Amino acid sequence: MAESLEGFRKSIDNIDAALVHLLAERFKITQKVGAFKAAQGLPAADPAREAEQIARLRRLAQEAELDPDFTESFLRFIIDEVIRHHLRHGEAGVAPRR
Repeated sequence: MAESLEGFRKSIDNIDAALVHLLAERFKITQKVGAFKAAQGLPAADPAREAEQIARLRRLAQEAELDPDFTESFLRFIIDEVIRHHLRHGEAGVAPRR
């Protein structure tokens, strides 16, 4: 099978579309988490959970031969965005860490 730039780009486009859909699903769930936390009077941020997730995803990145630092930066961006959404919508919490 001959490889081509067009073929590579089509694969990248498909992966990008999947990433967008996965992120949309993730944010739908985190909106529910935010509503739950607000109803329970819980803070928007959970530093212990965040640390566990970062450690877990760094391990997964290493297994997948993906740069763990990049993975952590990407996850940190997502976590901070989720917390920002929680706070913006008046859901209980603390300010996002940077």
